[in-house]
Amino acid sequence: MRITIQPGRIKGIVTAPASKSAMQRACAAALIKTGRTVLHNPGVSADDHAALDIIKQLGATVERSGETIIIESKGVKPVSESINCGESGLSVRMFTSIAAISDTAISITGTGSLLKRPVSFFNEVLPKLQVDVKTNNGLLPLTIKGPLVPANITVDGSLSSQFLTGLLMAFAAANARDITITVKNLNSKPYIDLTLKVMADFGLHVPLNHQYEEFYFPRQSISAYPNNDINYNVEGDWSGAAFLLVAGAIAGDVVVKGLEMFSTQADKAILQALQQTGVIMSIRDSQIEIHQSHLKPFHFDATDCPDLFPPLVSLAAYCQGTSVIAGVHRLTHKESNRALTLQEEFGKLGIEITLQEDLMLIKGGTGVNAAATHSHHDHRIAMACAVAALGAEGEITIDVAEAVNKSYPQFYNHLSSLQASLK
Repeated sequence: MRITIQPGRIKGIVTAPASKSAMQRACAAALIKTGRTVLHNPGVSADDHAALDIIKQLGATVERSGETIIIESKGVKPVSESINCGESGLSVRMFTSIAAISDTAISITGTGSLLKRPVSFFNEVLPKLQVDVKTNNGLLPLTIKGPLVPANITVDGSLSSQFLTGLLMAFAAANARDITITVKNLNSKPYIDLTLKVMADFGLHVPLNHQYEEFYFPRQSISAYPNNDINYNVEGDWSGAAFLLVAGAIAGDVVVKGLEMFSTQADKAILQALQQTGVIMSIRDSQIEIHQSHLKPFHFDATDCPDLFPPLVSLAAYCQGTSVIAGVHRLTHKESNRALTLQEEFGKLGIEITLQEDLMLIKGGTGVNAAATHSHHDHRIAMACAVAALGAEGEITIDVAEAVNKSYPQFYNHLSSLQASLK
């Protein structure tokens, strides 16, 4: 699908989509916690659908009822010998360890770029937990056979915190007691905060967090709701909202509603970058109002929130000077190699991006050209190009624009509701 966006001012009120980070974790927690869970404000992205399908294959029943999803679970009891994670990195990294709780041999695969993303972590860690593992030279598909037995282990957290998320949930489900997971070089700590919060919200056995270096499961479970039904409201998505906020800073007057100001989501840090630019912005309750402004360049460390690189590059293109973003090493194993993809696609728009070791330097304020761009099948690249188009000197087209369905299928409709010109 090709989308063409005409530059122009935007104006309006939009509600942020549901957080897929929270939604997928809630699906995992609902599977692990026996009983009934009602999800309010459930996500509708491709990754959300993948998570729901996975928990069905692992034994849960899933039923839609109006604006909610009802999940019934008796624990991890697979009804299939294979699960497909779609293109969701979180799903494969989280649900592999959870699926290993069962003694059923299970094949795990995916589609698209997920087939190129490394899963050798499981070769190194799961055998220490008495799980048989076989991968395709460190890639999908992989097969596992449990049951997983919790043990004191040390893991590397440098590639992704999502592997640790899976282990924390699996250990809770496997009744870990007096057990410690030691973590070296953990990245994206806020996502672990989100994992622990979801576990607590569902009454799971939550480990004690010792400075993100040790996660200790005590002998006594600290479970708030051991037998109760769970009603869980999926909070708004700061990752998707970041694009809407940048759109407002570039091209108009925008109010974004439905955001939790005390969220543990890493991408809430977009507010820090926006504040550095001097943008006119007000925050109250669960909404943010933002206005087109004269923007100053910013320096921002995105090591713990690498998904902010694309909207930050769009923002930097309109800042008067050179902005610097740290954390480039986190971009290699995404839906595309995002550092190179951003450099290529924004280069078409006349924006010079330089990569210096772990830094990305974006020279802004030189004007954004009309051009034909390509998403590289990466949802966040498509959204970054679309937002950058709003203040461009001519129309911008995006090929494979449907990539946004992975995380934010309503994105173009939301832009249109803000009076952006799309065709």
